[in-house]
Amino acid sequence: MSKIKPVRIIGLPPGSLSLSKTAASALAEADLVVGGKRLLAACPDDLLQAHAHRLAITGSLKPIIETMRKAARKGRQVVVLADGDPLFFGIGKRLGEELGRENLVVEPSLSTVQLAAARLALPWQKMDFVSLHGRDDYAPLYAALVRADLIAVFTDAENSPAEVARALLERGADCFSMTVLENLGAPDERIRPLALWETWGMDFSPLNLVVLERQYPPEIGLSLGIPDHFYLHQKNLITKLPVRAAGLAHLNVAPDSTVWDLGAGCGSVSIEASHLARRGRVFAVERNKTRAAMIRENIRRTGAWLVDVVLGEMPGSLEGLPEPDRIFIGGGLGGESNQDTVLLETACRNLKPRGRIVVHCILLDSLHTAKAHFQAHGWHFGVTQLQASATDSLAGDLRFKAQNPVFVLWAEKP
Repeated sequence: MSKIKPVRIIGLPPGSLSLSKTAASALAEADLVVGGKRLLAACPDDLLQAHAHRLAITGSLKPIIETMRKAARKGRQVVVLADGDPLFFGIGKRLGEELGRENLVVEPSLSTVQLAAARLALPWQKMDFVSLHGRDDYAPLYAALVRADLIAVFTDAENSPAEVARALLERGADCFSMTVLENLGAPDERIRPLALWETWGMDFSPLNLVVLERQYPPEIGLSLGIPDHFYLHQKNLITKLPVRAAGLAHLNVAPDSTVWDLGAGCGSVSIEASHLARRGRVFAVERNKTRAAMIRENIRRTGAWLVDVVLGEMPGSLEGLPEPDRIFIGGGLGGESNQDTVLLETACRNLKPRGRIVVHCILLDSLHTAKAHFQAHGWHFGVTQLQASATDSLAGDLRFKAQNPVFVLWAEKP
């Protein structure tokens, strides 16, 4: 990347936006000052040189960054005003990517989160951070709910504190308390601890931060190998622990995987997959309303908030879901959903290249159907037959009771 005159990024204190001596000195030398309208308004005219130009950020950053690049290449001093710490969910990251970090000089101020933690006297070294700015899904928030006890959420006009509360209530995550901090550092600063349901219909300042704090842990700790009887399930329709463990091992779920669990039953595979895909997404697809309700209850019990429950017939209910890189099929392969292998074909078509699919088969016809399908597509695949036995009481002692044998078929998409 070509060398340019370093761009100075000045962080202003949240709320007050007061100018430090460093900020005032940088602005006095500026040829181009860039920032949001509120930040530019905090910069007095008499501080700037007569020829200095102000450029407000009101839309796409791309043309603004190009203007900055051209000015810096001509040896002009560009100063960018930012809120708090420009490198903490701020403009600094984007400018570093576009202009090169070696071409930036950053002068940070207190971050909004640091100020919020001070107001609440909360140690924040283990706090998790989520930005919902411009997002249309809450997956990062749900992932944070699983792994963290203290979460700071950056909101926007669409993803307001009320919407954050609604998302938690819909997931059943009412074990978190909420505090909304508005206009931090300004004269009209307001801090409100709120029950999640209280936020319905409330108005909030556009400048707000939400802090969520866990009040009690889930009933069942989220982990691999949760005992079968901890799950609410119907008529023994559950992927048993030994088979579940083998299936997840063959699935090879990565931290950022997007997982489809098709024919999810009580959701045991989805829930334990979410423990592995801690930065990804997990979709439990189930057509039976009672079983879908059981999945939601099991999510509540385990705190597996990352799992999305999709109620509907397959393959139609798969339309619009994010493309997966891992697919588990535990049910539906031998039923109406897979007539003429339509479900298997849909799953394979949507699977990302180098993705992996695992199918659990009990019936030989299902095994032969899946095997023939992968052979026809030229996919690398393998089969493991699993026969597990578990202890059972008999005559005051223990015996081994055999579980149904299962064929664990895995395949990789080229």
